[in-house]
Amino acid sequence: MAEEMGDDNIFIFGMRVDDVTQLWKDGYDTRKIIARVPSLQLALSQIKSGFFNPGQPHKFSDFADNLINNDRFCVMADYEAYVECQERVSNLYMDWVQWTTKCLMNIASSGKFSSDRTISQYANEIWNIDA
Repeated sequence: MAEEMGDDNIFIFGMRVDDVTQLWKDGYDTRKIIARVPSLQLALSQIKSGFFNPGQPHKFSDFADNLINNDRFCVMADYEAYVECQERVSNLYMDWVQWTTKCLMNIASSGKFSSDRTISQYANEIWNIDA
């Protein structure tokens, strides 16, 4: 998507493939990340305590436990990058001219991602059917 709309018109955060590979090789430990990031500690505590769902306080406990004990998608490792990126999004949103410009650039660049084009490409490249 960045290739189509330009790096200045998209927000990308988090690790790349090589980073993830190295993270697992080094022994990914979510608890170390959680211990050094107070806002992540708070978020997980609130999820586990039922803060976001007082009517069913334990509804999301398993979700939080899974993030802590089995974070196979490296959500905890990407948390700080996400927060930093969200700050950039929030700041840009305050400048309505820049925000609108980037939105329009994204809309104008989205044609390649239409389902018609995707299905046609799959038909040709994957299924070997002329479409």
